[in-house]
Amino acid sequence: NDPFSIQASHIRTTSNNCGGVLGGISDGMPLQFRVAVKPTPSISLSQPTVNIDTMTNTSLEIRGRHDTCIVPRAVSVVEAMTCIVLADLALRAGMIPRVIKQ
Repeated sequence: NDPFSIQASHIRTTSNNCGGVLGGISDGMPLQFRVAVKPTPSISLSQPTVNIDTMTNTSLEIRGRHDTCIVPRAVSVVEAMTCIVLADLALRAGMIPRVIKQ
Protein backbone atom coordinates (compact mmCIF):
# COMPACT_ATOMS: atom_id res chain seq x y z
CA ASN A 1 0.00 0.00 0.00
CA ASP A 2 1.68 3.18 -1.23
CA PRO A 3 -0.54 6.20 -0.47
CA PHE A 4 -0.19 9.25 -2.71
CA SER A 5 0.63 12.74 -1.44
CA ILE A 6 1.82 16.07 -2.84
CA GLN A 7 5.54 16.66 -2.31
CA ALA A 8 7.32 19.69 -3.81
CA SER A 9 4.38 20.33 -6.16
CA HIS A 10 4.49 16.76 -7.49
CA ILE A 11 2.28 13.78 -6.76
CA ARG A 12 4.43 11.08 -5.17
CA THR A 13 3.85 8.02 -3.05
CA THR A 14 4.78 8.24 0.64
CA SER A 15 6.53 4.85 0.37
CA ASN A 16 7.81 2.64 -2.44
CA ASN A 17 6.61 -0.80 -1.37
CA CYS A 18 5.38 -1.53 -4.91
CA GLY A 19 8.85 -0.97 -6.41
CA GLY A 20 7.76 2.00 -8.55
CA VAL A 21 5.04 0.19 -10.52
CA LEU A 22 1.33 0.06 -9.72
CA GLY A 23 -0.90 -2.05 -11.94
CA GLY A 24 1.82 -2.24 -14.60
CA ILE A 25 2.22 1.55 -14.78
CA SER A 26 5.12 3.57 -13.35
CA ASP A 27 4.14 5.77 -10.45
CA GLY A 28 7.24 7.96 -10.79
CA MET A 29 9.14 6.36 -7.92
CA PRO A 30 12.46 4.57 -8.46
CA LEU A 31 12.07 1.13 -10.05
CA GLN A 32 13.09 -1.67 -7.73
CA PHE A 33 13.12 -5.36 -8.56
CA ARG A 34 14.80 -8.54 -7.46
CA VAL A 35 16.57 -10.98 -9.73
CA ALA A 36 17.32 -14.64 -9.11
CA VAL A 37 19.99 -16.43 -11.14
CA LYS A 38 20.42 -20.17 -11.13
CA PRO A 39 23.91 -21.65 -11.40
CA THR A 40 25.19 -22.14 -14.93
CA PRO A 41 24.74 -25.82 -15.76
CA SER A 42 27.50 -27.95 -17.19
CA ILE A 43 26.42 -30.77 -19.50
CA SER A 44 28.00 -33.96 -18.23
CA LEU A 45 27.41 -35.90 -21.46
CA SER A 46 30.26 -36.41 -23.89
CA GLN A 47 30.01 -33.75 -26.60
CA PRO A 48 31.65 -33.77 -30.03
CA THR A 49 33.97 -30.80 -30.60
CA VAL A 50 37.08 -29.75 -32.49
CA ASN A 51 40.61 -29.38 -31.16
CA ILE A 52 41.79 -26.16 -32.82
CA ASP A 53 45.44 -26.83 -31.93
CA THR A 54 45.59 -30.14 -33.80
CA MET A 55 42.62 -29.45 -36.13
CA THR A 56 41.09 -32.83 -35.33
CA ASN A 57 37.66 -34.00 -34.25
CA THR A 58 37.52 -34.95 -30.59
CA SER A 59 35.08 -35.21 -27.70
CA LEU A 60 34.73 -33.20 -24.53
CA GLU A 61 33.29 -34.38 -21.22
CA ILE A 62 32.71 -31.92 -18.37
CA ARG A 63 32.58 -33.00 -14.72
CA GLY A 64 31.19 -30.71 -12.01
CA ARG A 65 30.39 -27.01 -12.20
CA HIS A 66 33.08 -24.77 -13.61
CA ASP A 67 31.53 -21.33 -13.45
CA THR A 68 32.56 -20.33 -9.94
CA CYS A 69 30.84 -16.94 -9.97
CA ILE A 70 28.39 -15.77 -12.61
CA VAL A 71 27.44 -12.64 -10.62
CA PRO A 72 29.74 -10.15 -12.42
CA ARG A 73 28.24 -11.13 -15.79
CA ALA A 74 24.70 -11.42 -14.44
CA VAL A 75 24.71 -7.80 -13.26
CA SER A 76 25.63 -6.56 -16.75
CA VAL A 77 22.94 -8.72 -18.36
CA VAL A 78 20.24 -7.53 -15.95
CA GLU A 79 21.23 -3.88 -16.46
CA ALA A 80 21.23 -4.26 -20.25
CA MET A 81 17.86 -6.04 -20.34
CA THR A 82 16.35 -3.40 -18.05
CA CYS A 83 17.55 -0.66 -20.42
CA ILE A 84 16.14 -2.51 -23.45
CA VAL A 85 12.73 -3.03 -21.81
CA LEU A 86 12.51 0.61 -20.63
CA ALA A 87 13.54 1.91 -24.08
CA ASP A 88 10.94 -0.35 -25.71
CA LEU A 89 8.24 0.93 -23.38
CA ALA A 90 9.28 4.55 -24.04
CA LEU A 91 9.13 3.92 -27.80
CA ARG A 92 5.67 2.36 -27.51
CA ALA A 93 4.47 5.31 -25.41
CA GLY A 94 5.77 7.79 -28.00
CA MET A 95 8.28 9.30 -25.57
CA ILE A 96 11.17 8.50 -27.94
CA PRO A 97 10.76 9.30 -31.66
CA ARG A 98 11.16 6.35 -34.03
CA VAL A 99 14.15 6.51 -36.35
CA ILE A 100 12.66 4.12 -38.92
CA LYS A 101 9.16 5.00 -40.11
CA GLN A 102 6.85 2.03 -40.56
